[in-house]
Amino acid sequence: MKKIAIVGPIHTDGWDFLKKNDYNPFEVKDFTDENLIKELRYADGVILRTAKLNKKVMLECQNIKIVARHGVGYDNVDLTHLKEKKIALAITGTANAVSVAEHVMTMFLYLSKKINKSDELVRSGNFDKKRSLSHFFELYKKNILILGFGRIGQSLAKRCLGFESNVLVYDPFVEKEIIEKLNCNKVDFDKGINLADFITVHMPLNEKTNNLIRKEHFLQMKENCIIVNTARGGIINENDLLWALKNKKILGAGLDVYETEPPAKDNQLFNLNNILLTPHNAALTLECQKRMASECAENIIYYLEKDKKLNI
Repeated sequence: MKKIAIVGPIHTDGWDFLKKNDYNPFEVKDFTDENLIKELRYADGVILRTAKLNKKVMLECQNIKIVARHGVGYDNVDLTHLKEKKIALAITGTANAVSVAEHVMTMFLYLSKKINKSDELVRSGNFDKKRSLSHFFELYKKNILILGFGRIGQSLAKRCLGFESNVLVYDPFVEKEIIEKLNCNKVDFDKGINLADFITVHMPLNEKTNNLIRKEHFLQMKENCIIVNTARGGIINENDLLWALKNKKILGAGLDVYETEPPAKDNQLFNLNNILLTPHNAALTLECQKRMASECAENIIYYLEKDKKLNI
């Protein structure tokens, strides 16, 4: 019976699927290198949440044949080692697009409509002072820049088009014809930054995207611009974002991801009232948790049984 390590909690649907197919799943709760080496030494496959799976651990765990990420990012896995040892890497590529797209729309609407301030007026007995809340606005006919046009970006585009927004796309890896076929417009990075009323990030974190959005770019943005990051912390420089928000260079921001997770308790972003913060849970709707757990289990079983390459 093949042993599958589940590193981090997943929905019971994933456990049930593995057991139904005669696999032996077990949970790993201690993510230190020493414990991972101990627990994963004889595992055939690993379902991985957010813990780091580095080369030091992998060198001691020679039996692993596949790592199935519970999500779409893989910056917590040593890709070079996986390639060298021909260990398969799977992602839940179809599971989280809808939930993340909805999370982005929630942030757009919350920030543009100033929902928190409207709520405060009612609760504080200042219902009649509603006209003091000026300058909240619609998504209708606004320019929404999507940075990265994979499954999540495309799912978000559909929802933005439903609001009759103008969708701009920056993604050097997606052809103009594909973008235009989905009723969006391909733009280069600087043009998109200049035109956007809303910006949303859907890229992996790597050497090219680290600190992609910096002070110089905030200076190019409209003062009413709202920027949201549900991809990976570090793509937006947090210190520069703090500067832009404090100095009203942009209207607001929404972060679901951070340069350090969890963020430090004294993070200065917490002191601002023009930012919305969530705990890296954009993909954690109940439906999405079920889909990701099941897809991880399916990826593991399919590869071990059929020995097929995944996510070509």
